[in-house]
Amino acid sequence: QVQLAESGGGLVSPGGSLTLSCVPSVNISNSYAMGWYRQVPGQQRAWVAHILTRGYPNYAPSARGRFTISTDIGANTAYLQMNSLKPDDAAVYLCYIDLNTKTRIWGQGTQVTVGS
Repeated sequence: QVQLAESGGGLVSPGGSLTLSCVPSVNISNSYAMGWYRQVPGQQRAWVAHILTRGYPNYAPSARGRFTISTDIGANTAYLQMNSLKPDDAAVYLCYIDLNTKTRIWGQGTQVTVGS
């Protein structure tokens, strides 16, 4: 069973930065893509960013210019670097891996809290 381990969440002040990490139990190099969603209680899960294994990152409008998604094939890790964080960015951030174009596996999520 494929699993993903997310880390890096926590409490950050407005304007601060955090970097989330996601390590899958399969090789990223053999997969199609990875990405991040976020979810606030009572709201629908919202897409944040996506990157194909061969590159080509894409971002939601709320993340573009502030967040950077990347993968390190050698470390078998995906990252979401988040800068200029706002209170509206507070959520549980969920990592996913697309093993192929039809199979998506989700992580359990890591909590990001933005406040003083």
